[in-house]
Amino acid sequence: MATAKLSEAAKIFVVQRLACFDTPSELVGAVRKEFGDTITRQTVEAYDPTKKAGRNISTKWKTLFDETRKAFLEDTAAIAISHRTVRLRTLQRMAEKAETQGNIAMVMQLLEQAAKEMGNAFTNRREITGRNGGALETQVTQKLDATLLTDEELEIMIRAAERREGAATQG
Repeated sequence: MATAKLSEAAKIFVVQRLACFDTPSELVGAVRKEFGDTITRQTVEAYDPTKKAGRNISTKWKTLFDETRKAFLEDTAAIAISHRTVRLRTLQRMAEKAETQGNIAMVMQLLEQAAKEMGNAFTNRREITGRNGGALETQVTQKLDATLLTDEELEIMIRAAERREGAATQG
């Protein structure tokens, strides 16, 4: 297989797509489709500064890679599936199709997935409240090994705990 010398446009294409986490295998096909050039995975890897093969890449391509990667990671708004509404609409279409095909098991899985989506099961954010939406009650307890205490120390701790209990019930 003959490897084509990449045009400037093809190099930009490869560097930007690598920065967006496309694999070398994906890029071999994409370059062939987009530019008609036949290249190898190793050629593609030579444009990835995060790989050993690309460690000596020119500053021009490394800068393009870094800027593209930064923009890609910061701009999730452009990725449709990153939005809950898009995911729910997709689940809705899939559930409708599964239901018309009589695939009840799939419908149940999709309903569960949608419920998780609505309950923020796929986010790091959790809101935890106490009774009637109020603050959570907290209680700090200490567990001591009584066998390590002298009788006198144990007696002092018992009296202190009793005083705290008495103060808590009065206040």
